[in-house]
Parts: sequence; structure tokens; C-alpha cells
Amino acid sequence: MSFRYDEIGNRLKAFRIASGLSADEIARRIGISRTALYRFERGELAKIETLDKLAELLGVSIPTLLGVGIEFISSAVAYFERLRQIEEEAQHIIVLAGPISFLLASPNFESMLEQLLIESISPELANGTRLLADVRTILGILKQRKETFLRRRPAVVNLISGLEIERLLRNGFVGKALLPPAEHQKRVALARAEIKHFADLVAQQPIGVQIGVVRDALPQTGFQIFRLTDRRIMTLSPFRLGENPNVRVGVAMITSAEEALALHEKAANEMWESALKGQDASNYLRSLIAATEGSGPSRRAATQ
Repeated sequence: MSFRYDEIGNRLKAFRIASGLSADEIARRIGISRTALYRFERGELAKIETLDKLAELLGVSIPTLLGVGIEFISSAVAYFERLRQIEEEAQHIIVLAGPISFLLASPNFESMLEQLLIESISPELANGTRLLADVRTILGILKQRKETFLRRRPAVVNLISGLEIERLLRNGFVGKALLPPAEHQKRVALARAEIKHFADLVAQQPIGVQIGVVRDALPQTGFQIFRLTDRRIMTLSPFRLGENPNVRVGVAMITSAEEALALHEKAANEMWESALKGQDASNYLRSLIAATEGSGPSRRAATQ
């Protein structure tokens, strides 16, 4: 079996960032220099004994670190860093991930994301301080992802759910239940402005961006399929940005298994065929905005 040492280095970097440990601390604990650690992250061959020590310290399996089979990632920090790395090479991306896609989101959404993610971290959690530090790291990674997207402009096919959008329009961008009424109305207004942004984007049909609105439910676990020059990669993730965000708990998966790619591409193609597109999709999104104006969340939705 052959290994891509640059990919091993990328995974090592992602898990090192997610660990919260400094490069100096990691190098000291496993008995190498910081320079050697950075060389490994750039794709230089490391001894299996060194990789074994790194895997144990970073809490990741050797198969995941080597990219054998499926990468299992329990850290949102590591997952978003892996996305950033993959997007550096991706030429085409299929996205199914919640009511909106971060790569296509407006600057207004990006500006409120920090507050939303911090709000989703309960102050009662024992590891709350670490999670808040993770939020800052994630925001930095997301900024780099958006800069990469705007610089490279890979083709994007984005599938979004009309049902999820309708719920977002009613509930607004919320990271926790029972916000003060005035703040909640502000979040609802922000959500409606964001969906209007997507309605405008769909109508404009910019080169390289295709958005399809599916009027029924989409899978709860989002996935993305990346086409690179020499391979395809698929990610499945429970981590969410936007409405009821989750950067705290879950296990994401990354794979290049042909069966997984074929099945998910088939599902994406079927959803795309039935999705509204172009002006029809734009009109539908605007109708959802109009239908939810002046309405508040149901008692049940507000407490979920």
C-alpha cells in the first residue's frame, strides 16, 4: 500500500492544531525537535515509531493518521482544518450542509458567527474554557477557507432544504434557547437577510456556482464531495454552522472509498434533479421570506 506523505502531514497538522498543544510541547513530549515536527507536517517521511507516539499523544489512530480507509475526526477544529486543506486543491465541490453554505454566505453572516458559536457553548460545561478557545481557532480556519475560496473559485454545487430554510426564517440564528425577545427578533431579521442574500445569488447565477433548493427534507448529516486533480474525497460531518450550531460534539468522517463516493454522488444527483434552480429557486426563497414575515417561533421550536 502506498501513502501520500503530504496528506499524512496535513492530517498531522490538523490534529496538532486541534490538540491545543503548542508545537514545542508536542515535540518535547515525543523527543524530537520542533523543526522536525514541522518537516513531518510538510510531508517529510517520519519513522513509524515517531508516528505512533504522535498518534497516541494527539488521540488519533494510526490508520486515520495514515489515511487508511476512513478518517474519523471527533474534533470540529481538526475537521474544519482538514476541509481547509482539501479546498486548497479542490476544483469542484458538491455541498449538502444545513440551510446555508459557509463558502457562499454573506459577510454579515461571517460577522455574527463568533457570537453565535460562543453562545452555543454552555457556561456549565466543565471544558467550557477549552471549547471557547476552540471557537477562536475555528473562526481563524474559517476565515482562511473563505479567502481560499475567493482566490481559487472552485465550481460549487450547493443543495439546500426549503424545510430547513423555513425553520431558520422562523427561529433565526440562535445558539441557545430562550433568547430575550428583542435579541431574538434581531436574529430573525439576520436570518431573513441571509436567505435574501441566497435568493439574490440564485437569481444572479454567478459563473461556477449552482444552487438547488430541495422542497422536502435533506439528510440530517451533511456531506461534501470534492473533486481534485487526481482523486475525489468525501466528508460527512455532524458539525454545523448557522442555526443551532454544533462545534462541540460528534464524529466526522473523511474517505475516498469508491462505494461511498458513488452512493453519495447518486443521492446528490437525485436531489439535484428534483431541486428548484435559477429564478424558480429565487422566487421560492422569496416566497418563504414573505410567508414567515411577522411570524414568531412556535413554543416547541423555541425550546428545542
